Amino acid sequence: MYNPKFKQIIDFIRELYKKEVVPLHEPVFIGNEEKYVLDAIRSNFVSSIGRYVTEVERFLAEFTGAKYAVATVNGTSALHIALLLCGVSPGTEVITQPFTFVATCNAISYCGAYPTFVDIEKKTLGMSPESLENFLKECCIVKNDGVYNRITGRKITAIVPVHTFGHPCKIDKIVEVANEYNIPVVEDAAEALGSLYKGKHTGTFGKFGIISFNGNKIITSGGGGVILTSDKELAEKAKHITKTAKVPHKWEYYHDQIGYNYRMPNINAALLLAQLENLERFIILKRKLAMQYKEYFDRLGIEFFTEPEHARSNYWLNSIFLQDRKERDEFLKFSHENGVLCRPAWVLMNKLPMYKDCFSYNLENVYTIEDRLVNIPSGIDSLWLQWI
Repeated sequence: MYNPKFKQIIDFIRELYKKEVVPLHEPVFIGNEEKYVLDAIRSNFVSSIGRYVTEVERFLAEFTGAKYAVATVNGTSALHIALLLCGVSPGTEVITQPFTFVATCNAISYCGAYPTFVDIEKKTLGMSPESLENFLKECCIVKNDGVYNRITGRKITAIVPVHTFGHPCKIDKIVEVANEYNIPVVEDAAEALGSLYKGKHTGTFGKFGIISFNGNKIITSGGGGVILTSDKELAEKAKHITKTAKVPHKWEYYHDQIGYNYRMPNINAALLLAQLENLERFIILKRKLAMQYKEYFDRLGIEFFTEPEHARSNYWLNSIFLQDRKERDEFLKFSHENGVLCRPAWVLMNKLPMYKDCFSYNLENVYTIEDRLVNIPSGIDSLWLQWI
């Protein structure tokens, strides 16, 4: 059934962007991107060795407050390595949330492990500390060598909360619960570069954090990711195994363990460094865009998701909540027919064929969110630079 509010929303978004077709999120190149990429090409260092990789790692460590940053080819590879270094192994379980991009669970599977799903919070869209704690109390048993899921018999080897759409979850509470059980936390902050929780950058609360620089993120290197940690030994191990575990030598190719060809190429790092130079401007613009949306949807009587308490979100993707799945689907059909490329939330991980048999604990909030949430265009336009 046609809803007159649908047209109002589409007209507002199209007028905001001054475009007939409005993508969900597209990159903006306004700085030294071309200059740095050409410099990398002319240097002949276009693979995983080069000064731009070093500069990117230095910048990200300083910007986030992590002591070490290890650049990778994408966020999935960063998460894979972080999980391996936490001791995630075949036949174990990793606690995460079903409301996430599939890469979160895929990285767990690459380790031969199984995702276990707990609920999310409506106010953060991230893992619920209460759901996590209740699962550990009700379904797990502590043994001499770790924590085990009593129902499946599998050992719990890590916890992966997600800072969904760039909004910080209650990561301090999650880490507190995890520490009680001595389970390492790997933060999936793929979407949350520049987001803060209680003044601290997302991805720096747990043993590891990871960030993505895919083409649709707040800044991009085309592909790319980074592992954040404050543990020197773990950072060195991460760098070693992402370089195929090759032992440094002038001419010999000796590898001392199974490694991965996961290092970020210098040519991608050149693009990323130029993007990083404008990151704070992009965050300001995205937060201004979010406030414009909030004012508009408040007037229209539609719920717009705003950053959680104690958080500064980068508002990577803006979200509204419609009444139910029927209205959501009707709106998405209308928006696409009219050139505004909104999208629903991801299909829940526990509904996908490869993860449908994984253990789930008392999921409730996540189903309501999935039925009602719509992501609306959230890219920033270079014309908006006059806003700052």
